[in-house]
Amino acid sequence: MALDELPGVQESAVVGVPHPDFGEAVTAIVVPRGDAMPKEGELIAALKQRLANFKVPKRVYVVGELPRNAMGKVQKNVLRERYGKDAS
Repeated sequence: MALDELPGVQESAVVGVPHPDFGEAVTAIVVPRGDAMPKEGELIAALKQRLANFKVPKRVYVVGELPRNAMGKVQKNVLRERYGKDAS
C-alpha cells in the first residue's frame, strides 16, 4: 500500500466513511514507525503525488495501534464506526 511506503509509517488501514457531500470519503488510519509523528497534511500531500485524486484520503488519523480480531485481522468495521462520526 502506498501509505505504508511513506517515511514514519509502520502500518495503515484505509476505510470509507459517510460524507455529507461525497456520499463516502476515504479515511486513513496510520500507526507511526518508532518515535515518528507523521503529520496528516504531509501524508496527504505525498499521496497526491502517487495516487489518483479520488484515492487520496480526505482525513488521516495517527493511532498507537490498529484494532484486531482474535485472528490478527484489522477490524475495519470498528475503524468505520470510530472515525465515521468525524466526517460530518
